[in-house]
Amino acid sequence: MKDTIIQYMKRFTDLSDAELEKIAEDLHVTTFKKGTILLHQGEVPDKCYFVLKGCVRQYAVDESGKEITFNFFTEEQSVTIFNQHMNNKASNYSICCMEDCVLVEGDLSIEQDMYNMYPGLEKMTRKIIEENIGEMHDDFASFMVSTPKERYKALLKKRPGLIQRVPQHQLASYLGITPESLSRIKKRLE
Repeated sequence: MKDTIIQYMKRFTDLSDAELEKIAEDLHVTTFKKGTILLHQGEVPDKCYFVLKGCVRQYAVDESGKEITFNFFTEEQSVTIFNQHMNNKASNYSICCMEDCVLVEGDLSIEQDMYNMYPGLEKMTRKIIEENIGEMHDDFASFMVSTPKERYKALLKKRPGLIQRVPQHQLASYLGITPESLSRIKKRLE
């Protein structure tokens, strides 16, 4: 697992192999069981995660009690709730393990200490965040102008394994459609 972390970090930094090894050794890798809630909607986040193995869902429950899925995170994706800009730091989302997961667990309270200990880490983290935000922006823009069928086809192309990993009703919510509409789209495409 440490090799996976190091290879991922190499994409975003020119830190030496020795520095990357040291950072990887200091990371806290934790196993979570399927169904574990990593963050409840309304709690103040104090952790961030990086998925080594498994699938994590980001969702919210609206006023009527309906769950809305915003994202799924799988291998080599980071899971962070960015809400430090808000007066109320409470999360608008819950984060739950959809499968047994192996995650790098970061403690946000020692983030600055880690940056002080490893001067290149902050720059690397910024590059990772910039890539993630860029992808989210592109995905959102594409989502807004596409039909449900186009969204499903894009998901098949970009993240084909997700279809077998998550329940259909959550996948439909993620695509912004009903489970019945998703079933019809799948039938038409078969």
